[in-house]
Order: sequence, then structure tokens, then C-alpha cells
Amino acid sequence: MDSITFDKAVELAGFITGLLYLYWEYKANRLLWVAGLLMPCMSMWVYWHAGLYADFGMNIYYLLMALYGLVAWGRRDAGGDKPALRISHIGRGHLAAVCALFVPVYLLIAWVLIRFTNSTVPWLDSLTTALSMAGTWMLARKYIEQWVVWIAVDIVSFGLYFYKGIPLYGVLYFVYTVIAFFGMAKWRRLMRAGQ
Repeated sequence: MDSITFDKAVELAGFITGLLYLYWEYKANRLLWVAGLLMPCMSMWVYWHAGLYADFGMNIYYLLMALYGLVAWGRRDAGGDKPALRISHIGRGHLAAVCALFVPVYLLIAWVLIRFTNSTVPWLDSLTTALSMAGTWMLARKYIEQWVVWIAVDIVSFGLYFYKGIPLYGVLYFVYTVIAFFGMAKWRRLMRAGQ
């Protein structure tokens, strides 16, 4: 039996960390941001070697958003007994802003990949990256609609990662897709409970 390569070991570690991240996201547990600090470091290695440059760059954003999310989710209300940030619906103004920013970000990332890299999947790589930027911000703000964004990202990523030869991440994103549906239902219950 061949020994596992360093690249595959990093991919496996990222896979396991990604499962923990998803579990804690499902539970709306602040620990998701701890996994959110670790996983981008591993994913940057995996994506760079797979030629997924937008996903590589996206993980820099994930790292920064994990810091933001860790702080935002850690704040408590004036009494100190409940989180200051609770699960809610995104307002129309914020939704309009997210949509307005998505299109130019998507097009800019695609242009950069086409012009400056050897990416073989610039449009799909750009799509998942731009949507992930929106979804991560929505998650950090605890907007329930983040689950809809993640379902779209997960479905596209599932196929993309198998195509690019990183099957563990493909499996991870299949699991993400399934769990996202359950997560949305769980967050609805938590929102009704005032969390």
C-alpha cells in the first residue's frame, strides 16, 4: 500500500475540520469559528495545488471572517446572559446590498482568473467564491438565509472538486449540501426560541 502524500494528509485534515465546522454551524455554536480559523489554512494548500486560485484567495477572506465571527458571536447582551447577536432574517436593505455586490465581485474574480491564471474552471471557481463571500458574511451576522447560499455553493462545489481531482473535498461538499437543509430547519427552530 502506498503511503499517504502530504497533499492528501492536508486534504484529509481539512475534511475532518470541515465536518467539525459544519456540525458546529448546524448547532449555531461559536466553536465553528475556531474550526473556521484552522480550515482555511489547510484549504489554501489544497486549492493552490489543484489550481483553484479563487478558492485559494477565498480562504484568506474566510480566515478574516472567522476572526470577525468569533468576536461577533462572542458578544453578550447587556445582562450578559444571552448572545447579543441572534438568528434572524436578513433585511431587504442588506439583501439588496449583497446582491448588488455579488455581480461585480463575481465578474472581477472571473476576469482575474481568465487573465492571470491557468484556471481551467474560471467561471465556476468565481461563482463559488463570490457566493461564499456573501454566505460567510451572512453567517457571521446569523442570517438564516445564509443556508440557501450555502446550498447553492455546496452543490456546485461537489461537482467541481471531483472534476479537479480532490474527491475528499467533493464528498465533504456533498455532506454540506445534505446538512444545509437540516441546518436551515434547525436554525428556524432556534430563531423561534430567540437564539
